[in-house]
Amino acid sequence: MNFGTVRVRLNLTRLIYLTMLGCALPFVSQAQENEQEFRFQSAGARVGFPAENTSQHFRQAEAFLNYNLWRWNLSTNWHLQSRIDLSTGWIGQHGDDAFIGTLGPSLELSRSRFPLSLEAGFSPTYISRYHFGTTDLGANAQFTSHIGLNWDITSHLRLGYRFQHMSNAAIREPNPGCNLHVVSVGYLF
Repeated sequence: MNFGTVRVRLNLTRLIYLTMLGCALPFVSQAQENEQEFRFQSAGARVGFPAENTSQHFRQAEAFLNYNLWRWNLSTNWHLQSRIDLSTGWIGQHGDDAFIGTLGPSLELSRSRFPLSLEAGFSPTYISRYHFGTTDLGANAQFTSHIGLNWDITSHLRLGYRFQHMSNAAIREPNPGCNLHVVSVGYLF
């Protein structure tokens, strides 16, 4: 067993729990400063490249749409935004192609009048095939977690980077997982 892999899985598990907790806060929070901003936040495209040799040379391209849910004003300048992220696209390796679709919660931490924001999220994921040549991802059902940084270049243009991990969460063997560096460009509504 590789202890680096175990450490990454434990950190990703913590990220997943924190994201789920953040999206559940609206149902238990009584704070008066909370705002509801139910609206589309952004739409765009993402492209992913292998983050390490164990990611088996996977590539990914997808379109995404983000919908804002609740927003918390943590102070006069800091804000925490929850949202639902939807994406559809392609994932492949060495000529083996598959459909990929995700739907899940994310949290975004931002500061007023500052163009950078942090985000983290977790999405149940469907892939139309899980055998790619000699690589077996174990199941069509996968789970994708990410942590990233966004840069709002203008009021309507956003560039982003995220580190993304996809695996079947050990619901089936094998469970090699796939880590990608993902860059995005999006339109802010």
